[in-house]
Amino acid sequence: MIEVRDLRFTYPGNDTETLKHLDFSVEDGEILGFLGPSGAGKSTTQNVLIGILKNYTGSVQVLGQELRNVTPDYYEQVGVAFEFPNFYTKFTALENLNYFGAMYGNATANPFDLLELVGLSGDANTRVANFSKGMRMRLNFCRTFLNHPKLVFLDEPTAGLDPVNAKRIKDIILQKKARGATIFLTTHNMQVADDLCDRVAFIVDGQIVLSDSPRTLKLRNGKRIVRVEYQGETASESREFSLDSLGENDAFLSLLRSHNIQTIHTEEATLEDIFITTTGRRLI
Repeated sequence: MIEVRDLRFTYPGNDTETLKHLDFSVEDGEILGFLGPSGAGKSTTQNVLIGILKNYTGSVQVLGQELRNVTPDYYEQVGVAFEFPNFYTKFTALENLNYFGAMYGNATANPFDLLELVGLSGDANTRVANFSKGMRMRLNFCRTFLNHPKLVFLDEPTAGLDPVNAKRIKDIILQKKARGATIFLTTHNMQVADDLCDRVAFIVDGQIVLSDSPRTLKLRNGKRIVRVEYQGETASESREFSLDSLGENDAFLSLLRSHNIQTIHTEEATLEDIFITTTGRRLI
């Protein structure tokens, strides 16, 4: 779906490259997370992939087209959700979606069905000027899927959302993937990436420094131990045991039989732990 080779980009007037020799691909039906701190090059990469920035060097092929030579039908096949959505604030939610839907040549989704999907059907006739940030983010999500896109670009898709609506949006993303959509997701929220992505790529200072599936990265970088928290004589206590031959560890089995166990969990690394270890940088 996406094939990028030796991608380099420098903004006009800058001496330093923003993107430096990027190589990556995204398979059909896959969710790839592009992760990194602010200013790392995430949004620049996305803007190249959606055809906004054309003055790049290297090769960027999306849906079989080199983006330097992109034709208008490309935009019939992609959906984009920018982090800071723009709408006509004097229009209602439904009027905005009808307006943007009219720009497509192909058949579009029913706007009211999309509003219902994200929990905004009751505000369909409310002017966007009266929407909160979270409501605008959900409306932006509706706009992204108007044209039944094969390829979707999502920039911080859960930013500004409360936990209930963040989960709603993540569930919809996974549903769209299950129905065949390919998704390129840029974020600095490692938990969102962990919940959604088949693979992640860490980008720092315009370079990809690590890429793999979240599960593989966590297993490779975590400790092979299990921590057991249990009720001691006067307070909660904990012990650690190796995962190797755990079922034959007499001390572990004895603890399970003789104490009130409160929690048991492995000491796997988080994506943020791995990012900090790999790059020496924190996500800000």
